[in-house]
Amino acid sequence: MASAKEIKVKVIPSKIANAFIKRWHYSGKVVQNSQLHFGAFLNDTLHGVMSFGPSLDKRKILGLVEGTKWNEFLELNRLAFDNILPRNSESRCISIAIRLLKKNAPHIKWIVSFADGTQCGDGTIYRASGFILTGIKKNNQIWEAPSGRIFQSLGARGVSNCNLEKAAALKEVYDFRSRTTKTKTNHILETGASSMKIYKEAGWKPKDGFQLRYIYLIDRSCKLNVPIIPFSEIEKRGAKMYLGKRPASIDSDAAVYQIDKGGASPTAGLKVSESVNA
Repeated sequence: MASAKEIKVKVIPSKIANAFIKRWHYSGKVVQNSQLHFGAFLNDTLHGVMSFGPSLDKRKILGLVEGTKWNEFLELNRLAFDNILPRNSESRCISIAIRLLKKNAPHIKWIVSFADGTQCGDGTIYRASGFILTGIKKNNQIWEAPSGRIFQSLGARGVSNCNLEKAAALKEVYDFRSRTTKTKTNHILETGASSMKIYKEAGWKPKDGFQLRYIYLIDRSCKLNVPIIPFSEIEKRGAKMYLGKRPASIDSDAAVYQIDKGGASPTAGLKVSESVNA
């Protein structure tokens, strides 16, 4: 039986990473601004991908850690593994990816990531990997259209900054208004909306659940500008989720309480050949 110690982690091209994510990530979608992709290999076969890039709303995230400069943090915005690797492989691979970042991109001081407690899980892997929990909030980013299709972060940005997903979402609203009103609605596609009003009017509803924010301090001298939340708060606030379900209890490899410490500018590229054994 394979051991997690046999896994090798190395940088891979976005084309390979994105194809894997589309197949194995629960959303089936990639994040367009991901810039750095690590692959987890066992016997020379790819079994996992970790994608990093700038947060979509960097100005808001920047202030989470005191004194952070524009290019000093990354978001782990996609984490996808198949069901082949042995237990604890994900946390070990994240740890190795962080070590590679620390060695080859020393300007990166910390990492932020978000657990989707609405469709997937509450972040068991992040907790096992040494991340700090800094946010638990009711979901207002993931919405379900009357068609059953799921969309994310639709009200956060104007249509001028939208991606193909938001364009598709606005088209659903446009089609709805075209069917139910006599007013021409081309202006929807031109202006978009900074709120969710047009979606609510078209019958969209936010998915029931939570979004959890995790931070990993690569530079341990960094100081958080937000409180550290004990892991026990996840259950207290009703935010527990595992594999898209809300079980009564979840076994975790992580401790219940945390210790206090543990892009527009692309991250410097790493050599594809550079790898570390797990």
